[in-house]
Amino acid sequence: MPQTLLTISTHGQGLYEFTGEAADFVRKAGAREGLLTVFVRHTSCSLLIQENADPDVKTDLDGFFRRLVPPASDPSMRWIVHTTEGPDDMPAHIKSALTQVSLGIPVHAGRLMLGTWQGLYLFEHRDRPHRREVVLHLSN
Repeated sequence: MPQTLLTISTHGQGLYEFTGEAADFVRKAGAREGLLTVFVRHTSCSLLIQENADPDVKTDLDGFFRRLVPPASDPSMRWIVHTTEGPDDMPAHIKSALTQVSLGIPVHAGRLMLGTWQGLYLFEHRDRPHRREVVLHLSN
């Protein structure tokens, strides 16, 4: 069963598409049918399958989550106890808990069975740059 580790460099909060890298991995593995499992090895970012045609979708999703879970320095977040790693850290953990850290995508005829406008995204929840590790595992 093929497996690889992607490293995705981020430069702050936002969505980072890696559909092409995942599709290349599946193609190079030579599998015709199976399931691609995608897993992120961090607790302050997450994974999404989301529209990849209109960049406004990324902007709106990022804005929604910033409003839903503001930084710990926001007066509405005074209840937060975990603040040693900065005002964006605990909110990042909350955003990660609200989304997903693993995805399963069917593979048919050697291709990811994503819809026409769907893409795979790492959703970075921290403000500063990070190097995030994403595991791709293909099983038949």
